Amino acid sequence: MQYKSEKTLHYLKVLGEVIKSRRMALKARSRHNFCIAYELDSSNLRRIENGEIEAKITMLVRIAEALNTDLSDILKETEKKLGKDFYVIEQ
Repeated sequence: MQYKSEKTLHYLKVLGEVIKSRRMALKARSRHNFCIAYELDSSNLRRIENGEIEAKITMLVRIAEALNTDLSDILKETEKKLGKDFYVIEQ
């Protein structure tokens, strides 16, 4: 398993929280039903939402499409929650 810094882990957790909150805002709140409707893997989505794994860009694009939004909007919301002083790479 590849080592992930505390900052990377924090970024993944916040990204997962953003994705989960957007999914929960939909009528189909159940992860299982959401994944069935949009042909996503439920266990992968759970791990992404919990910040346990780094999602591939194609998976993030599919999640954004299922949430009826742009991936850039999800990333902007994540950046906003992290704050302007947050950097994954030490400055």
